[in-house]
This record gives sequence, C-alpha cells and structure tokens, in this order.
Amino acid sequence: MPRRYEGLTYWEIITRQMGFLKKDEQLKLKKGKVAVIGCGGIGGAAVEMLARMGVGSLSLVDKDTFNISNINRQLMSDFHNIGKPKVAVTRERIWKINPFIETKTFNCEINEENAGTIIEGNDVVIDAMDNIIFRVIVSRECRRSKIPFIHGAVHASMGQVTVFGDGTPSYEEVFKLPSKGLRLTSEVKEKLQRLESEIPPVMGPAPNIVGCIESFEALKLLTGKGSVIWAPKLLTFDLLKDDPFKIVEL
Repeated sequence: MPRRYEGLTYWEIITRQMGFLKKDEQLKLKKGKVAVIGCGGIGGAAVEMLARMGVGSLSLVDKDTFNISNINRQLMSDFHNIGKPKVAVTRERIWKINPFIETKTFNCEINEENAGTIIEGNDVVIDAMDNIIFRVIVSRECRRSKIPFIHGAVHASMGQVTVFGDGTPSYEEVFKLPSKGLRLTSEVKEKLQRLESEIPPVMGPAPNIVGCIESFEALKLLTGKGSVIWAPKLLTFDLLKDDPFKIVEL
C-alpha cells in the first residue's frame, strides 16, 4: 500500500474518537510507545484497546503459551491457538486490527537482567503480570528509568488500577511489601512468594475491565488529557456490588 494511503487509512480507523481527541493529542498517541508486560487476560484487553486507539508502538512480553483454561478470560485465546506463544498470537492480532502499529515481542520471562532492555525507550509500561516478584522488578526498573508504571490486578469479580510515577510512592511502599528497600535475595523473594499462596479465581469480565482501564490511563499519560489515577490513589471495583467502582487512598 502506498505510504499516502497508509496515512489516510490510519486516520480513518480512529475517526470516531476524533470528536474526543484533538488532532495533536491523537498524534501524541501515534508517536507513543507502550510496553505491555503480560499478554493474558489483562494484557490482551489492554493491547486490543491500545491498538484500536492508534498507539504507535507496542512491546509485548510473555513467556507462556495459550492453554484451554485461558479461554474464559483471555481475549487472544481460542481453540485454534492452544499451545502457541502468547506474544506471537497477540502480535498477529495487532496486525489484523491495525497494521500500522510497530510491534516488538519478547518471548521470555522478565527478570532483573533483561527488564531494563525490554522497557527502554517506552513512554509507559502496563502491568499485566500475575507474579508479585516480576511486578517488583518491573516497578523498580520503571522508577529508575522514570517511566510511568500502570499497575492492575484482579481477583474473582474484583479489580484494581493505579499509576506509579516519579513523584509518587513506589509500588512496594503503597502495598507495604516486605521487599521495600531490600535487594531481591532468595530470602526476600521467598517472603514475596508467600503473599501469593494460591492461584486466584477469575471471572472473565474482571481482567478485561482492568486492561481497558489501564489502556485509558496510558492514553491520559501520552496525551496529557484528563486526570491520571496517581498512587497512592487506587481505583477498585467489585462487579458483584451495585456501586462497583470506588477511588480509595492507601
């Protein structure tokens, strides 16, 4: 496709949001670079929305493959991609939605050695992880690199979202983790692992709502539009309640 038509097609994709975003704000999205750490329930929804909103570059990180138990909540999963790498399937999905987005994939487990390289050059990092040690590693690297870290988590019908930045308390401070201020030795990691003694139940809508909210926080960070949910403020919800959404301060 000639480049001039590519440009026109991009703007046609996002036509319906142009009554909400000004052209210069959309251009900020188009130039924006977002890393999504985890391509499961939360990550799949975040990636889907970011692609449809027209974010220019996405870095995808996940070491896992899809399995049948993912189908109840993970948008990128179906019976045709069982056993396939999540990052590869997600990249293909992005290409089908919006082929003008630059994608980078990291089919690996994030750790203290590679976290800096993976998030380097991004404007925002989205937490779609299900492991507290990985969250600590990534949140520390984001803080060191002065990159906003959008945290999200779920349990059954509940979810939470907040954003950590240069001027906020850290992820470990807000959630009072035993690793705060310490090196991640095997002993410290063991203490963190004790906080995740079981695999939590998850209803499909909950992680998808979290991923969508995280994508909108990324939009706010990239464009400067609206009010970011900066820590220690925390957006929480419980879909079983008749007033499900609240902002609390930790």
